[in-house]
Amino acid sequence: MLTVHHLGISQSDRIVWLCEELGIPYELVRYDRDPVTRLAPASYKALHPSGTAPVISDDDLVLAESGAIIDYIVAKLGGGRLTLQSDHPDFAQFLYWYHFANGSMMPCMMMLMAEGSVAEMMRDRANRNLVALNEHFAKGNQWLAGEEFTVADIMILFPLTTIRAFVPLDLSPYPHLRSYLKRAIARPAFQRAMAKADPDLQIPAD
Repeated sequence: MLTVHHLGISQSDRIVWLCEELGIPYELVRYDRDPVTRLAPASYKALHPSGTAPVISDDDLVLAESGAIIDYIVAKLGGGRLTLQSDHPDFAQFLYWYHFANGSMMPCMMMLMAEGSVAEMMRDRANRNLVALNEHFAKGNQWLAGEEFTVADIMILFPLTTIRAFVPLDLSPYPHLRSYLKRAIARPAFQRAMAKADPDLQIPAD
């Protein structure tokens, strides 16, 4: 049985959402952050050597890292859904945005918690990433992989929404990106996921 170990207000939101989109059975075990430090409790850190969210278990397997978990679930339990095959015309675009979320966007957002010249450099990089996303949707793309919703969209939402509970992010200059976020947040599977994972969290779309 697949178990999603969900740390409140964390990247494990993605995994709950993925399971809801795929309509697969899973058990949700929720862990609250320390109210003072806002860090994961010791019980969560003990799940995997990485000590970070997300984490899943499936029988004897314990797996961390958003991308690895998504690939595992899609391949083993999801029948390859929410991905594009190599012969699809938007395959390369899908791959780019799928890896962009944690390869480019998340490091920028995390570094904005720091101070000084490094934070300023990361803010500039984050702004360029936001411009690129806005331009992508300005071209008429409904989703990151064109007209098809994929795991790339599941990956990108956290650094654009939930992480803003920790890092301020002004999206007012990016109207096409804001419209995209509203589409994503309105998906029934997303609404179900957040009702289970973080029911008290207000998800910003602007």
